[in-house]
Formats: sequence, structure tokens, C-alpha cells
Amino acid sequence: PSRSNNNNMALSKKIDAKGIIKEIEEKSAPSTLGSLLGGKTSSVHSLAYSSRYVRTEVPKYQFPEDSIEASAAYQIIHDQMILDGNSSQNMATFVTSWMEPEATKLMIESMGKNFADKDEYPKTVELQERCVSMLANIWNGTKDEQPMGTSCIGSSEAFTLGALAMKFMWRNQKKAEGKPHDKPNIIFGHNAQVCLEKFARYFDVEVRQVKVSKESRYVMDPKLAVDLADENTIGIVTILGSTFTGHFEHVKELQTHLDRIQKEKGWDIPIHVDAASGGFVAPFAFPKLEWDFRLPRVKSINASGHKYGLVYPGVGWIVWRDVKFLPEELIFHIDYLGDDTPTYTINFSRSANQVVGQYYNFLRLGKKGYTDVIQNCLENAKFLSNCILKSGYFNMISEVHNDEPSVPVVSFNLKIEENGFLFDEYDLSKEIKHFGWIVPAYKMPEGCEKMHILRVVVRECHSREFLCELFTDLIRSVESLDHMTRSRGPVKKEVVGTEVDPIHRRNSESLTQSATTFSSVC
Repeated sequence: PSRSNNNNMALSKKIDAKGIIKEIEEKSAPSTLGSLLGGKTSSVHSLAYSSRYVRTEVPKYQFPEDSIEASAAYQIIHDQMILDGNSSQNMATFVTSWMEPEATKLMIESMGKNFADKDEYPKTVELQERCVSMLANIWNGTKDEQPMGTSCIGSSEAFTLGALAMKFMWRNQKKAEGKPHDKPNIIFGHNAQVCLEKFARYFDVEVRQVKVSKESRYVMDPKLAVDLADENTIGIVTILGSTFTGHFEHVKELQTHLDRIQKEKGWDIPIHVDAASGGFVAPFAFPKLEWDFRLPRVKSINASGHKYGLVYPGVGWIVWRDVKFLPEELIFHIDYLGDDTPTYTINFSRSANQVVGQYYNFLRLGKKGYTDVIQNCLENAKFLSNCILKSGYFNMISEVHNDEPSVPVVSFNLKIEENGFLFDEYDLSKEIKHFGWIVPAYKMPEGCEKMHILRVVVRECHSREFLCELFTDLIRSVESLDHMTRSRGPVKKEVVGTEVDPIHRRNSESLTQSATTFSSVC
């Protein structure tokens, strides 16, 4: 067959790479290294230069019988971790992947301190108390209340503590009124992070979720949320920085509706703000926005220190507007680590270095430093959004380019019918990986589940030049897929268990724009 025919031929079968490796290992004569390792090279660690360090078997899945040199253990693990992706090119994550050397040094120095041992490390505990006080300050805690809070291992634990406090407060109130207290419910949007559903399932609370819509800007509609409430609602959770699009939910509007419901039916329903992403964005980028303790119904707020708090993972924070909103039943007192120690976290022993890293950032950056970092992230996200819009290949779902209050997230999808594309967002997500980028594709939450989007999270480590490279590779990937699918046909989807939703496609003229067309934009 000719070369052109070969180019158009599809592979008739799939190759089982691991099966071939196993077959060759079994058939091949044992090599020197194979002999040293008992001929089990697939179940042991093997390096090109491992014989310099290791002359005995080093199993992967069974506990080793013997010790090896520290340098050998380091090299074995180091070489495997090289195969991980570049964390800076992971545009899917909100998590901090860079800190200053001085912060890293402090965190290494405090890594061996057990934060649970507050009697042994009182100064480290004091750093946490300072952090909580500073958070209450930027979240506008009032002078006549006594804020209380703690660090956690991420916002999942922090939210869970806030939700548990609401459940216990509701239960105690129902007991005092002599009413049933066995059917609590909690309300949040379908755009909420999975930890909210975990809490409800693990702690036996009914979930009432609000569908999102284009009209609600893909977040929870406050009025629809309040319509789901009743006397057994322990609280409504609102999201400051949706995972899908970065939008802030309308906390003040939610309070207005809840005030109305209390007047009409007597239900005093609190608000918890899940500010995992937005808790360190809103105070510095949108200081006039009322979402925090300025609103009386907001009883507790959680945030992720390892997102826009700019600390390595994982640290989260929960702050109650006043100590009275943390039920005493959630606080345990222990004395086996020294003096009487109150504790109300779910996790116990953990390193103190995350708290140290957070306090370093607060001290080092201050309000001005955080404002500079967050504003820069938002400006870069706006720049990238405008580049993507200018291309004509995409619809913009997020609104950071319109200066709407949000976290620095760019969400978009393909103009498939307008451009006659024969591929979708999932194909594009896979194609751009060839350039090292991780740009996730996923469907929107219930209410808009037929919509599929791509998302980029802009972080401190992403410079304008860096985002120009991302945009250029995004355009290259679109045009590469377009050329391939027009010459070979649509990308075929694998069907595993469920049918793949068809994409409405139509033929159109070939695209004439190229990545170089937009190089001037960057």
C-alpha cells in the first residue's frame, strides 16, 4: 500500500503493553540484574544504575526484609517522581505549588512538631490563635463578639466542623422546644464541592440541593434555596468561589430571603459560607462586597489556606463569629499530653508546619502583599479570558473578564457548531496534554449537566508569559485536532459501561485562523 493509504489506516487492535512486558520477562534469560533481584523485575525496583547502590531485591509491594542505603532509597523514589507532571502546568488545581524559600525553611524546621501537643509547643499554638484573630479581622468580625476558630487539614475538615456545629445547635434548640430532632436537613447548590455531600452522608443529614442554571450564573439561586427550607433545616451553605466557574454566590441576598422566612414562619436559619477558594480573594480584591461577618446570619466561615492563602497543602481554617456558635459538646478536653488541652478538630496528630507557613504569609505579606498577589492573579485570568474569547473558538462561561466578583478561574467551552468542529472538550483536554498542560474537561452540575467545559485556575506562580504559552498551545491543539478530524473523521469515543452522549456536529468550511494569528495578543 502507498504511504497515503497507510496514513489513513486505523489500528485494528490494541496492544497490552503490560502483558508484553510480563511475557518478555518470563521468556528472557535472566540478566545480571535480574539474577540479583531473583528474576522478578516487574515486582521490584530497577534503575539503570541501581547496581551501584542495591545488590539485593527491593520489593515494590511487600515490606522489605533488609535495609538499603539512604542514597539508594532516595534515588529510587526520586527517579519515579520524575514521571509526575509539572505542578506549575497543572491548571486544574487551586492548590499552592510555590512558596518563598524562607517560608519553606520555616516549615521544614517545624515539620517534626506535633500540633496536637499544645502543652509542649505553646508558641506554635499561639501562632494559630494569631492566625484565627487575623482571619476574623479580614472577615469583619464585630467588636462585641468573641470569634473562635482553628486550623484544620484542608477545607473539607473545616467545613465539616462548621456543619457539625450547625447540626448540634439545631438539635439542642429542638430538644429545648420539646420537638423531634431526628430528621435534620442541609441546603446547598449542586455546584458545591463533594465534601458537603460527604458530611451529609457520614453524619446522617438529609441533603436538599438546588439546581443551577444560566440565569443563576451557574450557582445556587438564593430564593430557590430558601424555598427548600423548613423547621428542620440546620443551615444553608453558600459558596464563595464556585469550583466550576469561580462565581461568588449571593450571600447578602440569601440573608434577605431568610429574614423574610423568619418573619413569616419563625424559622431562624443560619448561613455557613464555604469560602474555600474565595475567603482569601474577596477581602483583598472586593473589600466592599458583603458576604462575611458583616451579615448577622453568617455564623461560620471556612477557607483553604493552601489555595489563595498561598500555603503548601494542606491547611484549612474554620472561624465562628462568636464562641456561642460552637456547641460545648464538640469540644473535648484531654490531659495525657500535659496540661488540660481543649480540642475540637476531627484529626488529631499532625505537623505544625502548615500553621507556621500560614503565619509566615500573614506576617510577610500583610494586606498590601495579599492584595497585590490576588489582584495580579485576577488580572492574568482576565487577560487569558480575553485571549480565549478573541480566538473565536470558544464560549466564555466564567465572568472574570467582566470584572465580576470571582476567584481567578477561566471556564470556557468550544463553539462546536459555529466552527464545525468534529471533536469536543474532552478531546481537547487530552490533546493539550501533549504540551505538558493539565486542563480538565468536565460536565457542569445538575441543571446544566448537558454543558461541558474546560477550566483553568490561575495561581500566583502563573506569569503573563506563562499564560501566553498556555494560550498558544491551546490554539495549536484546537487546530491540530481540527486538521486531524477533517482528514480522518471524528474522534471515536470509547464506550465503557454507558453510552457516550453524541455531539451535534455539522460540516463547515475549513478554519483559516492559526495560533500565530493570536501571538500578537500575548
